[in-house]
Amino acid sequence: MSLDELRGRVADLTPLLAALREEIGKVIVGQRYMVDRLLIALLADGHVLLEGVPGLAKTTAVKTLAQALSLGFARIQFTPDLLPADVVGTQVYSPKDGVFSNKKGPVFTHLLLADEINRAPAKVQSALLEAMEERQVTIGQATYELPAPFFVLATQNPIEQEGTYPLPEAQTDRFLMKLRLGYPTKAEEREIMRRHFADRPTLDSVVSAEQLAAAQALVRDIKVEDVVADYIVDLVHTTRNPDGAGLALGRYVEFGASPRASLALMACSRAHAFLDGRAYVTPDDVKAVGKDVLRHRVLLSYEAEAEELDVDTVLAKVFENVRTP
Repeated sequence: MSLDELRGRVADLTPLLAALREEIGKVIVGQRYMVDRLLIALLADGHVLLEGVPGLAKTTAVKTLAQALSLGFARIQFTPDLLPADVVGTQVYSPKDGVFSNKKGPVFTHLLLADEINRAPAKVQSALLEAMEERQVTIGQATYELPAPFFVLATQNPIEQEGTYPLPEAQTDRFLMKLRLGYPTKAEEREIMRRHFADRPTLDSVVSAEQLAAAQALVRDIKVEDVVADYIVDLVHTTRNPDGAGLALGRYVEFGASPRASLALMACSRAHAFLDGRAYVTPDDVKAVGKDVLRHRVLLSYEAEAEELDVDTVLAKVFENVRTP
């Protein structure tokens, strides 16, 4: 597809995303950062790990997104006594027929909210991992494909850590982005109060599953010049060897980002460009999504924790140091 053809296709489809934003805005006040990142993850066909205190409309945002897209929605409240069968399904014995049948779990949906995912033990988290990575679920001897699109939004509470099971690095790396939510402004909170006691708005389906699939396919064709691709690689490699790039941060970084980070950064940059109505990626697109893609893939050392140096500060120095093309 030529660049002119691509521009035409982008111009045809971006109004749909604007309509989707507007529809979500009927329910969600503010939180533009979260809404845009959810749309980017959907367009890039990835999953999101969201960190924020309770009450920031995480569940409401996903439910609203599902309604505006006419997609299935399910929520799983992760608890220490949750079993893998509670997520993916199990085999049920029928005394009448004398046979086992497979009963599908709540993971068989389009948009899945995994609430407080770090409260469930590792065996439950690993059950969800196959669904996220392979887009399929195995129950007994049978393997079932998950519906498309399949999007997981997992939440973590950054305050309460007692009785939790930290996500292993192999699983956090499967999330396309990790978002950190903050509190609304005073004006936004005042509007939240007003809407809460008003009539609930009726949401319309403004984007069909077919239109979403077309947008996802188009995002994969967004042009990325070699200099921008090299910029992405330079950023990821700098997280692995910051001292070699002239940054005195080596003692603070235990492990840098994996090659999966480069793929995720490319995919999210394309989706960000598409949301902006462009058929090509710029370094600003990479910078806009960079921290969201890398913050859960760069592991800091005990020395960094002792000096209260967080990963966003380290990433800010990486982006400042690597030359922008």
